[in-house]
Amino acid sequence: MPGTMNGGGKIPPSIQATFEDALAKLPDGYVDGHFGNRPWGVTVKRSQDGKRTWLYGEELGGTDIVSFNLYRLAGSGPTLKPCEMSTAKVIEFVLGFEPSTEKAASRP
Repeated sequence: MPGTMNGGGKIPPSIQATFEDALAKLPDGYVDGHFGNRPWGVTVKRSQDGKRTWLYGEELGGTDIVSFNLYRLAGSGPTLKPCEMSTAKVIEFVLGFEPSTEKAASRP
């Protein structure tokens, strides 16, 4: 998804809104699901004040991961901070990840 960041490191508003809507639909805690026809395990944590959302996902039985923080700070709007990967990869994952409809088992 080239061109998803502008010079200020922000995501264009239409993509940002779609991304945040998809992220908001993911449950807190751990959930199994699929991305790209592969099984994934994803953990989402949201701060109590709603200013930070953290996501870590890993391909089950594979080596791929996705990890980022999304900050909602007064005045600057939402800021996406991927962890050693492209913003495009993070956005593509959140938009394409499909959580399992079955209740996820607890992880240790």
